[in-house]
Amino acid sequence: MSPIRRALPLRHALTLCLGLGLLAGCSGRDDAQSPSVTAAPAIPPLSAESLALPPAPVAEKRSYEVVAPHGATRQDEYYWLRDDSRQSPEVLAYLNAENAYADAVMAPLRGFENRLYEEMVGRIKQDDASVPFQYKDYWYYTRFEEGKEYPIHARRKGSMDAPEEILLDLNRLAEGKSFYSVANFEVSPDQQLLAYVEDTVGRRQYTLRIKNLATGETYADEVPGLSASLAWAGDNRTVYYIENDPVTLLTKRVRAHTLGNDPADDPVVYHEPDDSFYMGLLTTRSEKYLCIVVQSTVSSEQRCTERNAPGEFRLIAPRERDFEYQADHLGERWVVRTNWNAKNFKLMQFADGRWGDRTQWRDLLGHDEAVFISGYELFDDFLAVGERSDGLTRIRVLRDGQAEYVKADEPAYVMALSTNAQPGTDWLRYTYTSLTTPATTYELNVKTGERRLLKEQPVLGGFDKADYVTDRVWATARDGTRVPVSLLYRKGFRKDGSAALLQAGYGSYGSSRDPFFNSNVLSLVDRGMVYAIAHIRGGQEMGRHWYEQGKLLNKINTFTDFIDVTDHLVKEGYAAPDRVAAMGGSAGGLLMGAIANMAPEKYRVIVSLVPFVDVVTTMLDESIPLTTNEFDEWGNPKDPVYYDYMLSYSPYDQLSAQAYPAMYIGTGLWDSQVQYWEPAKYVARLRDRRTDDNLLVFRTQMEAGHGGRSGRFQRFRETAEQYAFMLNQLGVGE
Repeated sequence: MSPIRRALPLRHALTLCLGLGLLAGCSGRDDAQSPSVTAAPAIPPLSAESLALPPAPVAEKRSYEVVAPHGATRQDEYYWLRDDSRQSPEVLAYLNAENAYADAVMAPLRGFENRLYEEMVGRIKQDDASVPFQYKDYWYYTRFEEGKEYPIHARRKGSMDAPEEILLDLNRLAEGKSFYSVANFEVSPDQQLLAYVEDTVGRRQYTLRIKNLATGETYADEVPGLSASLAWAGDNRTVYYIENDPVTLLTKRVRAHTLGNDPADDPVVYHEPDDSFYMGLLTTRSEKYLCIVVQSTVSSEQRCTERNAPGEFRLIAPRERDFEYQADHLGERWVVRTNWNAKNFKLMQFADGRWGDRTQWRDLLGHDEAVFISGYELFDDFLAVGERSDGLTRIRVLRDGQAEYVKADEPAYVMALSTNAQPGTDWLRYTYTSLTTPATTYELNVKTGERRLLKEQPVLGGFDKADYVTDRVWATARDGTRVPVSLLYRKGFRKDGSAALLQAGYGSYGSSRDPFFNSNVLSLVDRGMVYAIAHIRGGQEMGRHWYEQGKLLNKINTFTDFIDVTDHLVKEGYAAPDRVAAMGGSAGGLLMGAIANMAPEKYRVIVSLVPFVDVVTTMLDESIPLTTNEFDEWGNPKDPVYYDYMLSYSPYDQLSAQAYPAMYIGTGLWDSQVQYWEPAKYVARLRDRRTDDNLLVFRTQMEAGHGGRSGRFQRFRETAEQYAFMLNQLGVGE
């Protein structure tokens, strides 16, 4: 696959800094020296009474009945807060009133917030650069400049001593824009043209542009309303792209644009009729084929054509329910990752030309009940395989019929394949990180065993990993299942049951929440807190069964696992029972809403970001982006069985007259993955039904989408506000 290719946005999942080669946002500083565990005295937890706040905004109730196809009805008195145009004066007035109230709540904590912001920004090396990689005759890399919000993508011909060529300077492109993002870019086969997609709103609906790298000219060609996926044909003039449905934003049509042609005349080369499938484009490792990949929750299909002579996109294998596969090509063979008779996936292979018939496939790496195969990379003389076992990631190298694992040195870590742009090499690049180890890039010679350290992400301000401890413990869930938990705390921490704890989780889509390094968290543990990641069911940390036990009619396990992890950590002395915070985003925000309803007394404060909280109403509405893609994740509420089950945990529907923890809830007005009105309605109903007077803050970023604001420093501002609120409620000082 093309080494310039960028990852596609994760469906529903909050855009998180994973610490694997990302330059800013996951590395950090304090001031001149690493602080001790002892924190300054805390400002007493703020309350509505202590702040003498004006009344919180009250959303008007308006009768509206939501009717399911099978006749079930529910009243949704805040349905009017949905405005697809995002221009309704009364809706904007409500959101602005909530923002003003949030400002009033946070006013006494602005000094603390600024301190946290300075810590976070101060930990990063502002003029940092990624590890360069060679692709053909150029070295490619990304760098930041001091004080600037956005990255610069660049290259040098022949060696890193050659003059720099700027591919894209996002700082210049973002001038005059409140939001700017380039989600993907692809260099043409002759490396003279650059196709890229940009978003100036935050809705992840992209516009294609093409730049001449020799002259610096950006052509007039412009195609809006696209997904992020791109692929070049071999003629160096034709770009394949995916057009979204303008209402549902689903990926519907693959078109081919030839430079200089009217986009209105771009031919459709493929149309996906099934609204439960996503689409993407890829170039195979050999660069011989272009492929269209379609994927639903439980099925996939791949069509490919020759890159130098595009024609019919031929099937690798036809789609079937509960049959998934992804194929890549190098040399004279295709290698396929598939769940065909292999719940945890296996690798198979077939000869080039034997398409359309999976009976021609032969096992390459067999199925293992204890090992989940997550990905692979093809090389001329070996194969690198990404795996999960016992909740941890690892890399297996297959060469000359032998298998060898890349070694790790810590009990909880993240290991992943890095950019390996050259298949004809003996050197394998991979990244390694943990809660105490900044993102590190290594190069391993698979023949000699020699290992080179290419870069460890710098962390400024006196950071010393020896000051911190990472651990892996197991909590027993109420049904007897053992749930792994990753922990971070400072050396010298005592499990005496007095500390404050932040517990994070996700638990959906089979997306695993790995223990990567996040320097922002140092601002918590340096103040004596414990940071915990609950690897709950619904993710894929323990294999495919872990995912299946936390989806559809097993979804409740995700929520009870998280609560049971909290009980275990409190019982074992990692936290005081009245000093526990929880945080999650997107589907992790659904988790936050569920635990708030199910066990509110166990959490002092909850931070819920872009939360998916109105499950039933959203899944009944097929005009909302992502709904039809996700019936196999949550269930289709048109079926009474799934309707009743989803209703039983839907956070918005289960809000009741009880005391809730203090909460910070955040969203983005332009979010296309979890629409802003879900958290807006949730907050309005929560304010009406709860019996407590704990603080409830609702922050809407009016110029952002699912991933928050686009600049790297802007994102630190958001995190600093969330941390200041949480720390204050936990009684943790500056």
